[in-house]
Amino acid sequence: MTSQPERSAQPPRRAVLGTALGGAAAAALPGTAHAGEPLSSQGAAPRPWKLRDTMTTDGAWAGFLRAQDLLWTRLPTLWHEGPFLGDGQLGSMIYQEPGANRIRFTVQHGRVQDHRPEFGSGWGTCRLPVGHLTLEPAGTITAVDWRLSLWNAELTGTVTTTAGTLTLAALVHDEVLAVRCTADGGERADWTFHPEEAVSPRKISEAPPSGYTANPPWTTRTTSDGTEQVLQPLTGGGRTATAHRRTGHDLLLSVGHSHPSDTAAEADSLRNLRRAKSYSALRQRHTSWWHAFYRKSFVSFPDQRLQSFHWIQLYKVASASRSGGPVMATSGPWLEPTPWPAVWWNLNVQLEYWLIHGFNHPELDSLATTLRQNQEQLIANVPAAYRADSSGIGRSSDMFANRGVGTPGSGAETGDLTWALHNVWLSYRHSMDKSLLRDTIYPVLRRAINYYLHFLAPGSDGKLHLPSTLSPEYPVVPPQDTNYDLALIRWGCRTLIDSAELLGIDDESKPRWQEVLVKLTPYPVDDNGFMIGADTPYAQSHRHYSHLLMVYPLYLVNWDQPENRDLITRSVVHWHELTGAHRGYSYTGAASMYAMTGDGDTAITYLRKFFDPTTRYPCRANTHYTEAGPVIETPLSASQSLHDMFCQSWGGVIRVFPAVPTAWADLTLHDFRTQGAFLVSAVRKAGATRFIRVKSLAGEPLQLRHGLTGHLTAVLEDGTAARTRDLGDGTLAIDLPRGREVLVHSGSRPDLSIAPVAVSEPGPAWGLP
Repeated sequence: MTSQPERSAQPPRRAVLGTALGGAAAAALPGTAHAGEPLSSQGAAPRPWKLRDTMTTDGAWAGFLRAQDLLWTRLPTLWHEGPFLGDGQLGSMIYQEPGANRIRFTVQHGRVQDHRPEFGSGWGTCRLPVGHLTLEPAGTITAVDWRLSLWNAELTGTVTTTAGTLTLAALVHDEVLAVRCTADGGERADWTFHPEEAVSPRKISEAPPSGYTANPPWTTRTTSDGTEQVLQPLTGGGRTATAHRRTGHDLLLSVGHSHPSDTAAEADSLRNLRRAKSYSALRQRHTSWWHAFYRKSFVSFPDQRLQSFHWIQLYKVASASRSGGPVMATSGPWLEPTPWPAVWWNLNVQLEYWLIHGFNHPELDSLATTLRQNQEQLIANVPAAYRADSSGIGRSSDMFANRGVGTPGSGAETGDLTWALHNVWLSYRHSMDKSLLRDTIYPVLRRAINYYLHFLAPGSDGKLHLPSTLSPEYPVVPPQDTNYDLALIRWGCRTLIDSAELLGIDDESKPRWQEVLVKLTPYPVDDNGFMIGADTPYAQSHRHYSHLLMVYPLYLVNWDQPENRDLITRSVVHWHELTGAHRGYSYTGAASMYAMTGDGDTAITYLRKFFDPTTRYPCRANTHYTEAGPVIETPLSASQSLHDMFCQSWGGVIRVFPAVPTAWADLTLHDFRTQGAFLVSAVRKAGATRFIRVKSLAGEPLQLRHGLTGHLTAVLEDGTAARTRDLGDGTLAIDLPRGREVLVHSGSRPDLSIAPVAVSEPGPAWGLP
């Protein structure tokens, strides 16, 4: 076994957080100004500029998103074939009632869970099913014609039967499922709500644990205004209440859940219905929210099937998550039979949230709020002997992060909280919201790293070593120095040092963090690249890429370090040589790693494996994904792989169009959010970048790897020349104050239009068209 050199594993400190431009200016590229000089012509009269955004009207957005909609001309028979609705808490999937001439609208809620931690996250604090509605027509269903409108976040269409036609519209907003159904001919719209047993969906794979008792049966009641309620008490305390009311053609349903209160759930569900009033009133608020939501960013590229998929993922994550709501479980707010009715912290939760940043939707980050709100629970998760200064979380938990973590030396999985904090750090870097750094990242990361520090010990080589821990979810536990944990320790210590400086904190632990960075053992490496850990090669197929976190998403070992390129390549190639255990996210992870190398053609080749129906676990008809049960993270991570092809901002450098596949000659980005809190707009035509506009939201230093050739011009929005420095390697440092915008282009000023690109690769709609 050999080891990864320590020097190349740690980029310069300022490159990690991107808080300074860094590096001496290199010699100017041909056609550019020298370091420190503006790029545009001195003495010329300023020429103000402004982007011409063609996506400013409801009509433009409605037309563009209509082309991305999901369509059905066949009745879906499975959950991963049907339409799906949600508002970050309440969710519904629509498909045929199994074995019956009915249409099922599932009713599930992200906050509905059991409250008996003594039985673990699979049974004691698991997500619990609520129930489902059925629409039972008079005649036999012969056809459907449905559209899931992304623009309106609404299902509309018809159901044709032997007796007539039903016309449907459905949406979810403010924790209310609203359906409008009208009947023609001899048809009628009969609705029934079916409560489901409040038992773990894990029952499909195993028996309940010893001592487990079933939750009590539900009861029903009717209020004075005709609202029906189903009340589900829980053995561990609390209650779920489902209220539904039908008025004319409208059916409104809401779910409340409370713990430990037995009455708050009832009040919540009734209040939600009163606030909704009617389908029309709720729809007005609903469409206003979604229309404003989409306008925050725009992306268009010429592959119709993937472009549609990409926009559906934005719709999906906004249906599944909102800041302040429950952290996404493996299935999001939608719950079907599954062995995973909880939150999984060793890959799933991390992959779920990456795409929100580039899409410019920080308001969807329920992970950051979950960690902020449950810091006491994170402390309680570590053994009592370490609670004075440590925090952690086990592999799976409920929405309150309730799950104990094992100790290094026992082969336990110990790094999951630190990896989750990297997600919160990404939220900080994309917003530069110092309160997020101060109130969540710094205190929780400090405790997560402290937990590691209790177990690091010097070896005979003078290096610090970590006793046995698990690399999720490799079946062999290294005797020590698991790469998953070594990467997270390095990232955590470096981030704590930088964060303390940014926050003005003179932390007594800083010398210890510095010592760890100097003395921590190098990453275990062999001829095939990164190993799982000490004396533990990557020798059998591994669906996770936990042994490669230093490459992606931490970028501690990256393509900007020429001495590490061969190591990165060998590692990724060998990971994908052993394929038996690979799953969908194995392909999305490889796509993002190849995007880091600038190889867009290989990146898209790996990404397309996720959409290949001949693979064991491909993307499903409605863009959801399933293994032994629903798992929401993989399609969402596929959108992040696309983002990694379009724009990257790790290491303090914004890279525009770094890995666009050769076949995609045209591409438009608008208000793509990057680290440093910049909004990037860029247009690529005929295989070349035409212009880049960057707006600074926080006044952070800007380093732009632009991909332009020839004489460069960089001007602020008022037409005055921007001050720039050429850093070499096609990277430009630009002085850009907060609130200002800079336009960078080569040659004469190009057309500054933001518009959809023409489709060159047609493809069918998602759904069952």
